[in-house]
Amino acid sequence: MKGKKIVIGVTGGIAAYKAAELVRLFVKEETMVQVAMTANAERFVAPLTFEALSGNRVISHMFHQEGVAIDHISWGQESDLVIVAPATANFIAKMAWGLADDFLSTMVLAATAKILVCPSMNVQMFQNPVVQDNLDRLQERGIAVMAPGEGQLACRTEGKGRLPEPSEILEQAKILLTEQDLAGIKIVVTAGPTEEPIDPVRFITNRSSGKMGYALARVAAARGAEVVLVSGPSSVETPPGVTLCRVRTALEMRNTVFEHRRDCAVIIKAAAVSDYRPKEAAVQKIKKGADNISLDLIRNPDILWELGRKKSEFPHILVGFAAETQELLANAMEKVKKKNLDMIVANDVSRSDAGFATDTNQVKIIYADGRVEDSPLLTKNEVAHLVLDRAMGLRNSRE
Repeated sequence: MKGKKIVIGVTGGIAAYKAAELVRLFVKEETMVQVAMTANAERFVAPLTFEALSGNRVISHMFHQEGVAIDHISWGQESDLVIVAPATANFIAKMAWGLADDFLSTMVLAATAKILVCPSMNVQMFQNPVVQDNLDRLQERGIAVMAPGEGQLACRTEGKGRLPEPSEILEQAKILLTEQDLAGIKIVVTAGPTEEPIDPVRFITNRSSGKMGYALARVAAARGAEVVLVSGPSSVETPPGVTLCRVRTALEMRNTVFEHRRDCAVIIKAAAVSDYRPKEAAVQKIKKGADNISLDLIRNPDILWELGRKKSEFPHILVGFAAETQELLANAMEKVKKKNLDMIVANDVSRSDAGFATDTNQVKIIYADGRVEDSPLLTKNEVAHLVLDRAMGLRNSRE
């Protein structure tokens, strides 16, 4: 998003206050943000709020522009994306039928940038066939429309009509502004830890948060791929456009991955799968008693090894992850050979700025031919782009 130019159009609904947070999020992404408001929107939020957050002047009236500027033309044609949030039923109708009676509606009509509409209104209003017809009309013209959220509305009713959360709108904007170079490609990603039950309340697990796997799924989906995310227990928000398969144990993860591997171009095993599980899980909670107890552990299936061994059945690029605390390069190279991988992404999880539960990572990519590529310290989204670029490069070189 860095360097992109976004126009946020705010219309006169109670959810206008959420647009302030939306502007803040885009500014945080180092995006240049301009805000256009309707006259009714000013009744809910003052233009000064958006000027302070964006660092740019706000336009709300057609004839209050400075000098001879024709901003109602340039704003929508020189930006990368126009977002109308919230979009009221009235403004949606204007867009659908080409009405242009104020700055925002005129700017949208003249825009050549991509447009994202985020409806927000009473549930009965949203469900009205006229509103639905207008939204259909916009989508038929190539305008993106986000489905509103569901829950308690400002009018004290329950249902569909809430403005999507600003973070969700940001993610949708990223998708719209990302090149769809993975369209038509199916990718399976595994993420998170697994949990191996000891009894109904205890289990064996590890410190994986799932952030890296979810970043891979998010970025792949944003680039147009069909993504199946097989995730162990994780609190990370599900990326938009991803098919999420929740699992708990290594056995469940193994079965789900093999169920979805058909027609895959790439399988990325970023999950931290437990190597062992209790031979037997107690049916009831184990009560405190003896000073010492022992667990009889048995090996879990090595999903990555099995995928590598059977790769000829369903040809795909197979990418592993190696979370190490010592001998990083040597251990990762051994895994590439032993598991018949095309590449492995290795990182030192003992570092405070890389590995589990962090927002950054510094990795080594080791290829089957012995090449090693070092990355600088990157965000996990940036690492995801790098891994996907390299995996697709290997795939393309074989076609």
